[in-house]
Amino acid sequence: MISQILREARTYEKNEGDLIPEENRPLFHLTPRIGWMNDPNGFSQHNGYYHLFYQYYPYQKKWGPMHWGHAISKDLLNWEFLPAALAPDTTPDSGGCFSGSALSLDDGRHLLMYTGVVRVSDLDDENFVQTQCLAAGDGTDYVKYQGNPVIDNSRIPEGLSRFDFRDPKMWRESDGTYRCVIGGCTKDKKGRILYFRSDDAFHWEFVSVLAANDGSLGTMWECPDFFELDGKYVLLISPQDVLQNEKYSCGNIVVALIGTFDPETGTFIKESEQLVDSGIDFYATQTLLTEDGRRIMTAWMQNWDSIVYTVRSIRWFGQMIVPRELSLKNGRLYQEPIRELNAMQRNRIAYENVKAEGYQTFDGINGRTIDLTVRIRPESEGSLRKFEIRFAEDETQYTSLIFRPSENSLEFDRSNSGTRRAVDHNKKAKVSDNGGELKLRCILDRFSCEFFINDGEQTMSYSLFTDHYSEGISFTASGSAVLDIEKYDLVK
Repeated sequence: MISQILREARTYEKNEGDLIPEENRPLFHLTPRIGWMNDPNGFSQHNGYYHLFYQYYPYQKKWGPMHWGHAISKDLLNWEFLPAALAPDTTPDSGGCFSGSALSLDDGRHLLMYTGVVRVSDLDDENFVQTQCLAAGDGTDYVKYQGNPVIDNSRIPEGLSRFDFRDPKMWRESDGTYRCVIGGCTKDKKGRILYFRSDDAFHWEFVSVLAANDGSLGTMWECPDFFELDGKYVLLISPQDVLQNEKYSCGNIVVALIGTFDPETGTFIKESEQLVDSGIDFYATQTLLTEDGRRIMTAWMQNWDSIVYTVRSIRWFGQMIVPRELSLKNGRLYQEPIRELNAMQRNRIAYENVKAEGYQTFDGINGRTIDLTVRIRPESEGSLRKFEIRFAEDETQYTSLIFRPSENSLEFDRSNSGTRRAVDHNKKAKVSDNGGELKLRCILDRFSCEFFINDGEQTMSYSLFTDHYSEGISFTASGSAVLDIEKYDLVK
């Protein structure tokens, strides 16, 4: 039976969310139906559809008592909203239904595993006791398990905090057993990733501490994901409160730890690590293994430090990235937009071996819902000092990407994009030294831009504030460059 709290949320989101015009949403990025969105949850395939849930507060464009919003898709680009799946309406989750995951059971039910939170003090916003809970259903309606919580604070190692124990990522092994990883934290704020197993997905036992933060990589490690990829194991984590250092920028980021794993002992040995996305707006990744064998990743395309900025005329806040196909090459995680995006491509325009000096525009190279690939190379050795691409451009506003070959750097700048808030609008990243060459694939939607650098070796993700009717694109070379440009409109 649906609770009154969930029924009210479903009524509100339908009545109010259906009033939002299509042009006030992205063309192919998922947003909340109405109100607030953060972490992706329950990314899975079930009964012929991709399911993507999300942290959700329908009533306002700010974080509140967490629900689970719900959408389904056949292609991960065209999304249909379903009614909210979870609301904070039972004793173990009275303070909110935090992030989690989903999988299909043998009996045909769709199983959700989420963090239930209970507020123990009104004086501290972070003072939530956190445990792991289950709900099962038919893909639309879900019934919470009467035995919740299935993993409580008694199941975690001594010395870990009961206030930082969240975000279970659950999967099934080939032998039919179930596993999950959960973010934990010591009482002095050093993150831990905890590894659990189960024979039936309802009764869980602790196996090991899969990875531990020595204090050098932020504090709590949120939203863990763990999977095998191209012969190695990848542990994705979202560290909070990272201090600036030679590898990472400050704030909340996503890091991939790559290494080997012994499933018998639950021992993960890290061999390398990397920043997953070099942009400003990227957090809380979650992956699925598709039925055709691809590892697909999604993430929240937003930044906790810039959530103060919202467009007043838009009744939603937060969106997901274009889902990305993952692979490992030479020990590094690569990302490419899902191949389904190619089916949206129309009206190809291409220029090859075009010399660029000073300011230039090209006929047909514009738009706001486009797939644009630009290959930049110096006309001769040392001939290119700086190359800038401006997009979402009109008479007064633009967003730019600046390549400096001598520094092997790529700088993003949206300070002229129409923002009225002093949040982070500039970000610089190092790119590989390819003799002054750079290949960029730019995926633009009405409220975002995503850059795939050197065939997915790096990515940069950003939300955009400029009116989505601003469609200009220009190129400026300090020195001389040679360009290859290919552009497609993206059309549903």
